[in-house]
Formats: sequence, structure tokens, C-alpha cells
Amino acid sequence: MMFRVTHVTDIRYASAVRLARFNVRLEPVAWPGQRLFDYRLKVSPRPASILTSQGPYVVNTSRLALGEPIASLRIESSFSVQVSPVAVDLAGPCPTVAEIRHAAPASRDMTPLAPAAYLFNSQIVSIAAEIGEWAQGCLAPECGILPAGRALCHAIYTQFAYDSDATKTDTPPLAAFRQRRGVCQDFAHIMIAALRTHGIPAAYVSGYLRTIPPPGRPRLVGCDAMHAWVAIWCGEALGWVGFDPTNDVVVQADHITVAMGRDYADVAPVDGVFHGNDGQQLRVAVDVLPVDQLAADTLIPAA
Repeated sequence: MMFRVTHVTDIRYASAVRLARFNVRLEPVAWPGQRLFDYRLKVSPRPASILTSQGPYVVNTSRLALGEPIASLRIESSFSVQVSPVAVDLAGPCPTVAEIRHAAPASRDMTPLAPAAYLFNSQIVSIAAEIGEWAQGCLAPECGILPAGRALCHAIYTQFAYDSDATKTDTPPLAAFRQRRGVCQDFAHIMIAALRTHGIPAAYVSGYLRTIPPPGRPRLVGCDAMHAWVAIWCGEALGWVGFDPTNDVVVQADHITVAMGRDYADVAPVDGVFHGNDGQQLRVAVDVLPVDQLAADTLIPAA
């Protein structure tokens, strides 16, 4: 599938702010099964400088510095992407939960994909005995890691209610867990906490879902904004496999990966600092639409 993605963020401030610095994490990373075309980032007012770098996790960050006072900011990201997902056979051979617990800290991988970086507490997600005890039935040591991940994904989907008013971006995972309500960010954080508590490397993935589903298929939850799901390290051979607890699916052709980190704080689409009144209004509009093959043939791969 080929998709055209546009993501527009409009921020309006209660009064002019100055010395503004922003981090924008909207350019998709290189990811298996994805091919990126013609990525563009437009910012208004025009920044004094834009510096793009990779890392420290699996993320591209553009750092914006605005020299003049601003009363509003518009950030528009757009690109086309070809998605050819790697097939995941949940019934096929895979390491057990116990084997992953042993293999992860023993891995010699030193890249941003190294499992060790996703085993411990991070800025938002902490090891939580209460969540770990709840997840114990899904993560028995002798269970294969793929069916274990699928069972945990299904448990969150069936036991938690999607409620956009129940939490905020800074709600701790344990608080969302106890009220059994939240959004995709909360469900991903809860799943990550459960896995890490059992010694399984788990990462937070930000990305997009297609806005319009194929005929006969239900519209997935979370496609009107950036979406979040979980990647589980399933050993050296299988690598990272995505599970979407909000929609109870294994990540496939409808999901477009933008970045992967330890939790939301590592991959937040926009954050930053400024001097001035903290009152602000934020509006986000996202479209992920299929591109016909004729148009796709004219695209040039991103550098």
C-alpha cells in the first residue's frame, strides 16, 4: 500500500512568546517494510534555524529556533510512504518468555534497537508490581513470546475502555491502569509496564493509521491523530514485533511507523520551551489516505 500523510499542528498563544525552541519528531524513521518518499516540513513563522538529527532512540528530531516573538505557530509535515509489512506468524516457532528474559540482557547489540535500552524504567513508564501481577497470566515463562504478546494485547483491549476524557498526556500509567480507561498512549504505556515488569523489552511506537479503511473493514480507533502502539523484542531472529492494544491487532499494513522510544516522552511529536504566558491552544489535523499506483510511480524516494 502507498499512503499520503499530512499532519498539521496549529498552536496559538495567549500573548506573544519569545526565545522559542521546539523539537519536532514527525519524519518517519527507516523501518522494515516501509519506504519513505518526499518528506517535507513547513513551519510558519519561518524559524531562524532548523537542525535535524537522529536518536538517541529510533527517532528523527528537527530542532527549531525562532528568533522573533510569535503569537502562533503552524507546523505542517507531509510525506508519502509505501508499506509492505513483514508477515508475522503468531502460530510459528518463537522463543519463550523465559528465553527472551535471558536473551535480552545478554544481547551484544549497541544500536538504538538494542533490547537492553527498553528493559528498565523510563521517564513515564516505571516497573509496576501491580500491573505485572495483573499481566502474569498472559506472560507465563513457558509461553511463546508471540502468543504472550497477543494475549496481553487482547487483555487490554477487552478490559479497558477507550475514553479521551479520562486521562491527559502526563497521566501516569498506573493511574490509567487503576481506572481501566484511557487512550492509545495510556494503553501502550500499560502494556510496556507489564512487559518490562516481567523482564521483556518493550518500546513505545508513534505513528499513523490509515484514515479510510478498505471496504468491509472497520475503521480503526486513533486515525484522526498520531497513534501509539507497542513493539516487543522477540529475539535476534524475529526482532521487534508491533502490537496495537487499542485495536487488538498485530501491526500490519494499516500502521505507519514514525518513531520508537522508551515511552511517549522520547517520541512526542512536538515539544519545546519558550518565554512568555503559558496559555495556549493546540489543534492537530491528520490525514492518511491511499495513493493510486499512477501517482505512486512519480514519487522520488526520500534521501
